[in-house]
Amino acid sequence: MWKIAKYIIFDIIKSKVLIAYTALLALISVSIFMMDTDVTKGLVSISTVVMIIVPLVSVVFATTYIFNASEFTELLVSQPISRKDILLGKYVGIGASILGAFILGVCVPVSLFAFSVTALVLMLVGCLLSLSFVSLAFLAATMTSDKAKGIGLSLMIWFYCAIIFDGLVLLFLFSFNDYPLEKAMIILTSLNPVDLGRVMILLQLDISALMGYTGALYQKFFGSGYGMLFATVFQMVWITVPLLLALRIFKRKDL
Repeated sequence: MWKIAKYIIFDIIKSKVLIAYTALLALISVSIFMMDTDVTKGLVSISTVVMIIVPLVSVVFATTYIFNASEFTELLVSQPISRKDILLGKYVGIGASILGAFILGVCVPVSLFAFSVTALVLMLVGCLLSLSFVSLAFLAATMTSDKAKGIGLSLMIWFYCAIIFDGLVLLFLFSFNDYPLEKAMIILTSLNPVDLGRVMILLQLDISALMGYTGALYQKFFGSGYGMLFATVFQMVWITVPLLLALRIFKRKDL
């Protein structure tokens, strides 16, 4: 498994796409801090990048790489190597590469310009989102053998998590606003890794009051140590469950 991961890491770091992704994140992060002396505003702006660009690139890049390396996967399957080691090796290699790009592009500039508890939460959320969307990419890629369908499914997953889900939550709130929705909102939030990350960051920035009643609810629950632990655990669930489902499908898949 580790030899496969090592090979994939050395292969990916040569990719111009990953280099451009790292450079883009670094350029955006440094530019934001250079243009505005207010560290809080800078972190808010970078959090937008973390919520939108990082999941998109993670899921699309991982899915594309998996399909492009299909011949290499078939070669590995023909060898006396378990499919579990093959898939986990590929996950470690791709995940570590994308995570490394995020650390160099965002974590390093944020640490240099605005190191704080809020910055640490921002970096943690970005790392967890990167890995969770790589897991979702593996699930999408193993569910179909067609590259176009796989990439399309990955984009739909990102579109749902980043945009559609919030619209569905708003529709739910308007439809059942006469009922107590405290526990329901917490459960709904846990069903989307992007929303979990957004709440964790916003509460650290002390602007939850701008979110009204919902913000007060989030502040009460997620603002506590228990709430942050709850959000972190569910982010880990979003990393683990799609990967386990992908592993189950890959073991039975006819290549």
